[in-house]
Amino acid sequence: MDGEDEAEEEAVMTLPDGYSDEARALWDAALALNRAAGAVSLPPLLFFTDPERTPRPWETAARLPAGAGVVFRAFGRPEALETGLRLREATRKAGVRLLVGLDADLAERIAADGVHLPERAADRAGALRRDRPGWLLTAAWHGEAPAPTGLDALILSPVFPAGGASADKASLGVAAFARLATDASTPVYALGGIDAANVMRLAGSGACGVAGVAAIRQAFAIRT
Repeated sequence: MDGEDEAEEEAVMTLPDGYSDEARALWDAALALNRAAGAVSLPPLLFFTDPERTPRPWETAARLPAGAGVVFRAFGRPEALETGLRLREATRKAGVRLLVGLDADLAERIAADGVHLPERAADRAGALRRDRPGWLLTAAWHGEAPAPTGLDALILSPVFPAGGASADKASLGVAAFARLATDASTPVYALGGIDAANVMRLAGSGACGVAGVAAIRQAFAIRT
């Protein structure tokens, strides 16, 4: 890539006016991690939805930078299809990739870009890869069992003390995260308690990007 191409890429990746300092901090750090890990084919930033903590996820999705990703977790809610379609519309307009948590049928129905698997279901990756070779496949990992294989990326959590389903889990800390990420044969995202105030602690950790729920929703909210 020559200097002109690099400058053009940097301009595309830079957030325009109207974004909070928190959004810029998260995005810039995620980009730096992504490039350092040599994982530029993967979204640097992943927004994980949650029916309780992100009740209107399409609004956040519409504000994400082009190249980011959304992991839609419906958790069996009856409005899953409606929400998924709204997310698909928002992510397509924003140039953001959309993954669906676990439900491959729902992913098909909303024309998602892939599937995110819980750790307990990571062994489904092989079948999904055969059926949909173009999908982006990720899986959760908590570092206690060997890293799942056959995936494009893993999401390792919780790095820092976190809320939601990880609230009762002991945090890994940066040193343990870095060791696990280095030993894994698959790119690894950092998830859990990450926000604009601590994201730079991940520098040099080997993370291929940053994932989050509430912190991303808050950082990319419309400021009035």
